[in-house]
Amino acid sequence: MTSPSIVWFRQDLRLADQAAVAAAHAGGPWIGVYVLDDETAEHRAMGAAQRWWLHHSLTSLGRDLAGKGGRLVLRRGRAADELDKVAGAIGADTVHALRHYEPWWKQAETALPPGLTLRLYDGNRLAPPEGVLTGSRGRYRIFTPYWRALKEQMPPCRPQPAPKEVNAPHVGIAEASLADWDLLPTCPDWAGGFAIWTPGEAGAREALDQFLPVLDHYDTDRDRPSVEGTSRLSPHLHFGEISPATLWYRAAGQARGKAEPWLRQLGWRDFCANIIDILPDYGDTNGRELWDSMAWRQGAAADRDFRAWTRGRTGYPIVDAGMRELWATGFMHNRVRMIAASFLIKHLLIDWRRGERWFWDTLVDADHGSNAVNWQWVAGTGVDSNPFGRIMAPLVQSPKFDAGGYIRSWVSELSDVEGEAIHDPYGAGLAPSGYPPPIIGHREARERALAAKTGI
Repeated sequence: MTSPSIVWFRQDLRLADQAAVAAAHAGGPWIGVYVLDDETAEHRAMGAAQRWWLHHSLTSLGRDLAGKGGRLVLRRGRAADELDKVAGAIGADTVHALRHYEPWWKQAETALPPGLTLRLYDGNRLAPPEGVLTGSRGRYRIFTPYWRALKEQMPPCRPQPAPKEVNAPHVGIAEASLADWDLLPTCPDWAGGFAIWTPGEAGAREALDQFLPVLDHYDTDRDRPSVEGTSRLSPHLHFGEISPATLWYRAAGQARGKAEPWLRQLGWRDFCANIIDILPDYGDTNGRELWDSMAWRQGAAADRDFRAWTRGRTGYPIVDAGMRELWATGFMHNRVRMIAASFLIKHLLIDWRRGERWFWDTLVDADHGSNAVNWQWVAGTGVDSNPFGRIMAPLVQSPKFDAGGYIRSWVSELSDVEGEAIHDPYGAGLAPSGYPPPIIGHREARERALAAKTGI
């Protein structure tokens, strides 16, 4: 008889277009295993918002597998150790898995015992980052040439359907209970606003179906937070509930040439994986050493300002709306993410790493590569980044991108402010009681930031 094998699920919680599932299915009986491994990840263990999503995504995957006759085994501990135990229990000698680029996943892969054969497959990116090379066979560190080279390899392989049924070995295996992992908040339950999401493979397909009809307008609407112009597929992609290839073919089929601005965002996600594959500590270390001597603000005043930023109490309506949306839903509109990040770094002169960690804990889509690369891009510290001297002016950005409706939705104190005053209620003399004044003036903040830059 064919020995059973294991599919090691990580950030690829789907059955359709899942190369590890397809390989295991072709080889005979198999069982799915998910290991909650906080030990290998150490300080990069999942944040609280991601854990909420994980609970519901694993529930969905387990249900989908059971419906096909399969099984999802949950374990907690070091992934290499737990996979070895499950393999021993079912007599497996092969582990199938999709390739990941986060350093802790690579560490877990190398820690598997010699008796287990690990077979890795592509499928969580449009193309393997190590396969997108310069003419001299080097790795790209700048996005635009990377995107040109990636497009030359497109389209990706056509997505494959999920198996209709799963042949799972019928053996007793000790496993964890999802409820015992305490992934959901209880005291207090801060996730009430997360009800807007439907984690899981079916939820990802539904989100894609909702987005495709407005894809033609993505290039003009994506920067307007008051309009549903973005796909909101990022958490589904982060947890691998839908494949990039599926998104590529559906989007290109729907909008053809007009799909490129959105497909470019998929390419950016690939580029971010490429950067952390080259520079695995990119979430903790400046991409350019020059910035190691930057005098970021520290101490009680900086801590006070950081708390105001996290709570959406800066006195800058578009920043506060974004931070409150983040806390309520685990998500923030992409344009507003840039504005909020720039405000923390340049207006408040606080180290980008503090903001990156806050997003890591509060975003449901806190992808390691994208989070690190985006923060360093805004900060000007990255290998490919916006110059530090380009300081976003929130009071200009807000009317430019018509953020009034967005602000009224998330900053309750400003819900009755009419017209253009919504963008700068203090400047218009219409600030309601209870809404804080600007934590710092834009000109003062700009001058302080530029002065700090000259010191490095």
